Amino acid sequence: MTYNPLTQRHADLFPITRDTVIERLARPAPPPEPEDLYVITLTEGVRVTEAAVLVPLVPHSGAVNVLLTQRTAHLADHAGQISFPGGRVESSDRNREDTALRETDEEIGLRRTQVEVLGRLPDYEIPSGFRITPVVGWIEPPFELKPDPFEVDTVFEAPLAYFLEPLNYQRREYRFRDRHRHYMAIPFDGRYIWGATAGMLYSLCRMLRG
Repeated sequence: MTYNPLTQRHADLFPITRDTVIERLARPAPPPEPEDLYVITLTEGVRVTEAAVLVPLVPHSGAVNVLLTQRTAHLADHAGQISFPGGRVESSDRNREDTALRETDEEIGLRRTQVEVLGRLPDYEIPSGFRITPVVGWIEPPFELKPDPFEVDTVFEAPLAYFLEPLNYQRREYRFRDRHRHYMAIPFDGRYIWGATAGMLYSLCRMLRG
């Protein structure tokens, strides 16, 4: 995989370790800036659906990667998009961490015993009414994955350093139902990461960089 050398220089400003991530996730989230597209507030009256995803961090010989999935092309919702494993909260889930771990096991076969939960990112809301809690997990190799072939086309890793460079993020817009809608994107190595996943990655960037 390739990534911008500038990103690596920025990442070298501080070591990314398990303890570093725990310490920085425990801090209050930085206040949003006027141009921060990753901050979306649900409009009054919208029916809220609670959900959670796992943001998996995988250490490799002094570096850390982010594990991501690409959804299959035939799905009715978000077909082909790059995402974190996760889904809706069920009544049997004890908390958002339980939701994220259950859904991750179901989607990619990563057992919850292999994941150490380090903390949460701020909730992320999308206009369709979903309120998503991103749960950050630490996964020490080796581990075995068994992706659900119906939902998951590919599971891949990307350097965390790439996502810690704010200049790699792009602000895009499209026209939908006579309105301009803005969203965040972060292309990587021939892949296009956008929308909620890019927004949550940007939130991770802000939390870890402070």
